[in-house]
Amino acid sequence: MKNDVLMAKELSWISFNERVLQEAQDPSVPIIERVRFLGIYSSNQDEFFKVKIAELKRQVMIDEENNQNSPARQLLKKALARVKQLGKVFDKTYKELMEELKTHNIYLLDENQISETQREWVRNFFRANVLKHISPVIINENIDLVTFLKDKYPYLFVKMSKKNKKDQYALIEIPTDNLPRFIQIPSDNRKDKVLMILDNVIRIGLNRIFRGLFDYDEICAYTVKMNRDAEYDLSAQIDRTLLENMSQSLKQRLIAMPVRVAYDREMPKGMVEQFINQLHIKDMDSVMDGGRYHNFKDFISFPNVGREYLEHTKLPALNSNRFDQASNMFQAIAAGDILLYYPYHSFRYFTELLRQASYDPAVRSIKINIYRVASNSRVINSLIDAANNGKNVTVVVELKARFDEENNIRWASRLTEAGVKVLFGMPSLKIHSKLCLITRIENGGIVRYAHIGTGNFNEKTAKIYTDFALFTKNQDLTEEVEKVFDFIEYPYTRPKFNHLMVSPINSRKKIYELIENEVKNVQAGLEARIILKVNNLVDKALIDKLYLASQAGVKIDIIVRGMCSLLPGVPGLSDNIKGISIVDRFLEHPRIMYFHNNGDVKLYISSADWMTRNLDLRIEVGTPIYDPELKNHILNILNIQLNDNMKARIINKEQDNQYVQRGNHRKIRSQIAIYEYVQTHERNLSLLNPIADEKKTDKKTTKVKKADKKAK
Repeated sequence: MKNDVLMAKELSWISFNERVLQEAQDPSVPIIERVRFLGIYSSNQDEFFKVKIAELKRQVMIDEENNQNSPARQLLKKALARVKQLGKVFDKTYKELMEELKTHNIYLLDENQISETQREWVRNFFRANVLKHISPVIINENIDLVTFLKDKYPYLFVKMSKKNKKDQYALIEIPTDNLPRFIQIPSDNRKDKVLMILDNVIRIGLNRIFRGLFDYDEICAYTVKMNRDAEYDLSAQIDRTLLENMSQSLKQRLIAMPVRVAYDREMPKGMVEQFINQLHIKDMDSVMDGGRYHNFKDFISFPNVGREYLEHTKLPALNSNRFDQASNMFQAIAAGDILLYYPYHSFRYFTELLRQASYDPAVRSIKINIYRVASNSRVINSLIDAANNGKNVTVVVELKARFDEENNIRWASRLTEAGVKVLFGMPSLKIHSKLCLITRIENGGIVRYAHIGTGNFNEKTAKIYTDFALFTKNQDLTEEVEKVFDFIEYPYTRPKFNHLMVSPINSRKKIYELIENEVKNVQAGLEARIILKVNNLVDKALIDKLYLASQAGVKIDIIVRGMCSLLPGVPGLSDNIKGISIVDRFLEHPRIMYFHNNGDVKLYISSADWMTRNLDLRIEVGTPIYDPELKNHILNILNIQLNDNMKARIINKEQDNQYVQRGNHRKIRSQIAIYEYVQTHERNLSLLNPIADEKKTDKKTTKVKKADKKAK
């Protein structure tokens, strides 16, 4: 396929993060939430450098080592230029938001903007609460900053100066593990709320740290930060366990190559040079100036010290009537498949299922995949309780879940100590499926209950990520879920799956067949339609299939949150493909595949994005939705999203993130409309009809009430 009909995934990812920044700029979003979106943008940017930029830099090194032309260098240059351009927008947005906060009597002040009374309070606070967490590193010829600096922390780079003496330098790690980044300090005006960033509290206390131990006339401090390559070299030594190898690999990451060094642009040139020299950095592409504060991701937790309306109106998690009306979780599932949609539904039903299973005398075994779990996980606690009650518990822990390795190593150790059978899968295949299988004895026979989902078993992210979870007793599905666990434990087997899409066994083949079937139908004069919702769409072979389907006349709608290498609307290639991306208060996370199939709709939910790694290099699972009511339920939700005209941006070749134009139509903010739809559905006030004519929008699904009005 020609490169000019594919968007580089790195540039597409930057375009996605621009959509996040747009939320910080959107005046219809409550001001505190806008500040928090700055934190989300910054957190995303950190991960982008640690992963995508690091990958490009490695490719450049490989190309140049082999004396080859390096397209990666040009792409790296474009990506860094775009990041720098957005950095200016970020700084401007930050300043505007700080001014707007003042109109709500909220002030984020630095050490030069407070009164002497406030300064004295900060000094006392520093002595009582902060000083004990400060251990400066004095920079000299024996200190290797590359080894010392931690990736996820901001630092203060300190210079102590005295006339006719050599300057002395030190580094202070800002102790964000022990203290909040934002400290509320007393106000000189009763109606005002004043916050100070921890960095500035430390600046006020600098003399308390160094005076008496160092001789200086002047002292100053500027924020610096470093991002490291997030990849690591997993040891292949056969005489060490995978757990030991992963622990060693994390240590390797601590000294991995710096991919970005950020510093306060107000830092004197001599200090910048001193800092860069200490890091032994030669590639200045890695060095970026910025604002006064780094680790802006801490702004995700920016506190609301003002009125409630300054942040989103809470949308309480909804109850599931199907579960609530049953005497226990198994009775509810036995009555028919149940679909929950987080965060609109409460996650407590899954934790309650595990809690009941942990002591239910009929339960014989529990098997589950763990990819990312909460730091204080009720899921893990119930699994340990089940093992203590004599259940056979098998937990597949994915140690290579990026940025969650340490957490998963800790849980794996605790589970093993509790007598749980812990599997680490295969070194060559990351396990990303979202499966749980519970086996019971009913009427003398074995009965299986399964959870197949699109999101992790994580109580925290289930409140902010949208995800589907299918609870089923369907024998065809549950038997194949059992086969997936067998495949994980015995990877030399090649089980056959007639219902589930399982990567890397049959997912790609099944998707090809489903797309080709739509092409055959349209060529036969029948209606053909594909709707795809994923986080990322970058697999070239699948994009090629969609282009061919579009050329044949298949109508295709894609909803892609993040990277999208496919270019919709290219004449003669993708005329029949329309693409949108929705960024709003919740992070869109489910993967859904809809195929019209001449009216006999085939619909799947899946853990897999349309990326090569998800289809060929991971264990992923997608399930068909067989229950007609649940199928219609998902179709109605998709239809609401396809008609979003408030938070949907158009995906196009220009990557300019234009909002979908509302025209004369009423406003539809899909996440609020979906909440109302699910709420109405659960209350049984009215059931929406399935999509019969997909060109029409069911007016009942897009009614926006008080929450939406406040958001506007």
